[in-house]
Amino acid sequence: MATEPSVTANTRRQMDYETKIFPHTGGYGRYNRIVVVFSWFPNFAVMFNLFSDVFYTLIPDSYHCKPDSRLLPSTFLLSNFTTQGYLNLAIPWENGTGLSHCELFKYPQNTSDFSENMPRERVSCTIGWEYTHAAGLQSNFVTEWNLVCSDYWKIPVQHICFMTGWILGYIFIGTLCDWLGRRRGFLLSLSLSCLLGVAVCLSNSAVVFLLLRLFQGAMLAGVFLSSYIARLELCDPPHRLMVAMVSSFFSVFAELLLPGFAALCRDWPVLQAVATLPLLLLLSYWCCASVFPESPRWLLATTQIPQLKRSLQEFSTRNGVCLRDEIYPGETLLSEIDSAYGEDYRPRYFSVLELRQTRVIWKNCLILSFTLFIGTGIQYCFTRNLHSYTTNFYFTYFLRVITGAVACIFICLSVNHFGRRGMLLLSAIITGLSSLILLALTQYLRGGLVLVLSVVGLLFSQALAMLSVFFACEVMPTVVRGGCLGLVLAAGCVGMAASSLMELQNNGGYFLHHVIFSSFAVLSILSIMLLPESKRKPLPDSVKEGESQRRPPLFLARTDRDNLPLLCPPRAPLSEYNPDNYSRLVSATRRMLTKENLPYRIAVPTQPPLLSDSDTQRQGNEILREVIF
Repeated sequence: MATEPSVTANTRRQMDYETKIFPHTGGYGRYNRIVVVFSWFPNFAVMFNLFSDVFYTLIPDSYHCKPDSRLLPSTFLLSNFTTQGYLNLAIPWENGTGLSHCELFKYPQNTSDFSENMPRERVSCTIGWEYTHAAGLQSNFVTEWNLVCSDYWKIPVQHICFMTGWILGYIFIGTLCDWLGRRRGFLLSLSLSCLLGVAVCLSNSAVVFLLLRLFQGAMLAGVFLSSYIARLELCDPPHRLMVAMVSSFFSVFAELLLPGFAALCRDWPVLQAVATLPLLLLLSYWCCASVFPESPRWLLATTQIPQLKRSLQEFSTRNGVCLRDEIYPGETLLSEIDSAYGEDYRPRYFSVLELRQTRVIWKNCLILSFTLFIGTGIQYCFTRNLHSYTTNFYFTYFLRVITGAVACIFICLSVNHFGRRGMLLLSAIITGLSSLILLALTQYLRGGLVLVLSVVGLLFSQALAMLSVFFACEVMPTVVRGGCLGLVLAAGCVGMAASSLMELQNNGGYFLHHVIFSSFAVLSILSIMLLPESKRKPLPDSVKEGESQRRPPLFLARTDRDNLPLLCPPRAPLSEYNPDNYSRLVSATRRMLTKENLPYRIAVPTQPPLLSDSDTQRQGNEILREVIF
């Protein structure tokens, strides 16, 4: 890794991107807006692939074993029974749930008694299962490989592996974005995610599907992370929030369209192909570099001066600003960069390992990782209450999507006015209170109140998660923004995977899960107070700027806060003139100036003056009288 010359620290202080470079390239001009718009489309493609996993692993509402005629008596004739009678004869009936999901009746071969009192034993399914169609799909990951009953554990394991891929992708590709740049990290992740998406369509076993989804999740995480960072680094402080929230609306739009596409596709390979298609269309960004250029802020932070100058010329030209050196070369931006950096510069790249030598950046990264972990993990507690209210899949799905859209609107309307830290604190407080009330009083509340509290908790937990990601991107310095934001997002994926751990244990630890996340939500309220405020502030570029961020006071400081009148001794009023003090000052000054050991000496005249003071004053009065008269 290249070393940084000694002049770099001063150079970065002189060539501040936000004040000295960004305005001279057109600011948030037309070209910046176009690039930001093109950076929203990856959000749609990534979220379409992420939430399609819900439909791939959805267990059908009802299913049962296929009747096996080999387990029935030899005297059995199908023509003597209706379809329902045949199922009742072959499959046990579970009280309250209908036909058994995992068992069949086995009869003695020589019997002719088909009554319920006939001795018979229960055995596991022998030739497969019959399913009602899953939500929107006739076949999915579950029905394709019969992942029910004894193989049910493979469903949460698949989701855990998928989230593990996202975790690894956020960490490693986030670091690559700091080393290779935002554009290269984006194109690398995008190309590999397209290849893996096509390979998933051709999966021929559950193990292959699981492994391919793991690697595809890692690449999708890289696409999301690189595009998120790139769009915020192209904005000025007043537009950052709206740009980030519009990208969240693209995610909501993808979630809204997904059930319709699932109903049209009907089979999971077709849905996977449709989900991969937007990623394939994004490959056009590789050929057209102008729609997703490299971040000039990152180029300046890593002192890549030739690439920076080419990038600034492109941005200024497309924004309608001239940066040619031929006209007034001493006053143009490019000449200032040359004079500031000179010829002795070398690029320097950073990684998240730099956090070992920091205090403020590491603290901010840890707190925001904690809040995002809570925001994503606690959502399972609220959605499970919705499942107890109704078993309709679409009701829960669309209610979660609608609360996500409302959370985006809430952030847009409040965060720029009240600040990032204040609204993050409010979201954590309401999330924690909703969770605690549901935890303590669910059995005493009516269904409508449980529904309202669950919706409110889901709304503010989603706001907590979205605001944590946005806040982290703002307070992390440019040189390590990819790695730090990757750590924060990885913590959020750990929270999402926690719900699958509960399902892996058949919800045996749900109460403990709810208690832990409710306690964490209360604890996060205290930790959020240690965060800085990033509203209307430029993005930090260097590690030093990231370390200089300090939390603002909770309350407005008063000028007389430390002034305690009862403890201060009374002061005598100062007079305008004191002749005694003045005479002492004159005599002390005269003695000091006439000392022999001084390098200079003002001697006191030995001869009396030609005129005394009284004579001088008398002569002056006579001259003044003559002038007047």
